[in-house]
Amino acid sequence: MFDCYGEVNMGRLISRHARCRPHHTAVVCGGERLTYLEFNDRVNAFSNALLACGLRKGDKVATVLPNCLELLVLYWAAAKTGIAAVPLSPLLKAPALARLLDGAGAAMVIGAPSQAELLAAVRIEDPGIRTERYLITGEAPEGFCAYDRFIEGASRTEPPDAGIKGGDLFNIIYSSGTTGEPKGIIHTHFIRAMYAMVFGAAWRMTPESVVLQTGALIFNGAFVTMLPCFFYGATYVLHEAFEEERLIETIAEENVTHVMMVPAQIIAVMNSAKFTIEKLATLEMILTLGSPLHLEHKQRLEAALPGRFHELYGLTEGFMTILDRADFATKPGSVGVPPPFFEMRIVGDDGRDCNGGEVGEIVGRGPMVMPGYYKRDDLTAQTIRDGWLFTGDLGYVDEDGFLYLVDRKKDMIISGGINVYPRDIEEVIVMHPSVRETAVFGIQHDKWGETPVAAVILADGQTVSASELRDWINENVGAKFQKVHDVLVLEEFPRSAAGKTLKRELRETYSRT
Repeated sequence: MFDCYGEVNMGRLISRHARCRPHHTAVVCGGERLTYLEFNDRVNAFSNALLACGLRKGDKVATVLPNCLELLVLYWAAAKTGIAAVPLSPLLKAPALARLLDGAGAAMVIGAPSQAELLAAVRIEDPGIRTERYLITGEAPEGFCAYDRFIEGASRTEPPDAGIKGGDLFNIIYSSGTTGEPKGIIHTHFIRAMYAMVFGAAWRMTPESVVLQTGALIFNGAFVTMLPCFFYGATYVLHEAFEEERLIETIAEENVTHVMMVPAQIIAVMNSAKFTIEKLATLEMILTLGSPLHLEHKQRLEAALPGRFHELYGLTEGFMTILDRADFATKPGSVGVPPPFFEMRIVGDDGRDCNGGEVGEIVGRGPMVMPGYYKRDDLTAQTIRDGWLFTGDLGYVDEDGFLYLVDRKKDMIISGGINVYPRDIEEVIVMHPSVRETAVFGIQHDKWGETPVAAVILADGQTVSASELRDWINENVGAKFQKVHDVLVLEEFPRSAAGKTLKRELRETYSRT
């Protein structure tokens, strides 16, 4: 039978660069600077150690790791061997972690020393899984194998050809669970190759680019810049965690050209005392994704660093739009258009396609759409219908086909029978000079059914009461039904590992006050 995907093997990228540009810097992480030749050696050693341990194509290796070189090596070793990486959040508690490990059918688990106690509590009690399949990236307590000992003596030659095709499994990424139980999203080698090529072109990357990653490497958004970087054989700078001042200094020191941040990180960088135009002058792309960046912040960033801002709206399930830096000036409130080979529709509750300017559910298809949720055909059938991915997000398109994101269906507030979109209220709140960040959510109301509440983080050094903020918001929103019932002032918002604000937890926090 003809294989339309062909031999699309992502693992061959690192081998190629090790041959063609062996001395170009591949990775900068934790004080180490590795050329492509050196990085390929690391990947090969881990690949061969995995095979020697008895793992084979199709097996799953789960991680409970912060950003580290070992996690990056695993991604590419898994790609070479056909073993699937299953990165899990270090923020998970034991019961949730146990469910995901069991659901994924993990044959190996890799954790940091700080995760040893957690992993010991959720060990997979399978006599076929030996001690060396529980790795710790540091000093290993009893019952675990140290990563360094695991790869000790492993060959650094290329592992045997695993016969990987484009349709083979590359990874399983679990959703953050912000709207329910996390679901395992399947990505194939072909899908990840499309990430590399489509996004690489969109970000104007070259082999001379320098890409900085400071957010969580387990977050699917990290692949949006990581895969294009290694596709081109560029340089990848990986921080252990996001720190705004270190990010700014690294951009200046490493001549970084491309950086991706979620909105909360962009806000933190712009508010840092270290933020200067000169230190960020080498940047060619500043990408935001994960959740909407409010227009007030976009305009401030564009004024300071013009011609660099890109915005990606998308789902890990595989549909996305891009607001290109060249379109920001004319479409600042938009999240752009679908990239080449993608199609988009706006669909009403009655299933019909909406007219221009009419709000409906965003529906799309294209070459990055997942084949499905891992072992959840029921949920897959709800999300992908006739080849179209139903996003659960609401938006509309203008006369030029640009998408404007309104809100998530599940975040929409219905007050007195009227649809209230939290984002519309948030765009007003962030204009208050004392507000650094905001999130609006709905609570139950005896008269109206639901009513909006605003949570805010104040800017540094600002003091304003919740009642004063509420009165200001209600004087400035555009309609009576957008008036907020209350304001909750917090030091920080609860966030997922990907940096997304968890409105569900904000609602629970408010109910306890």
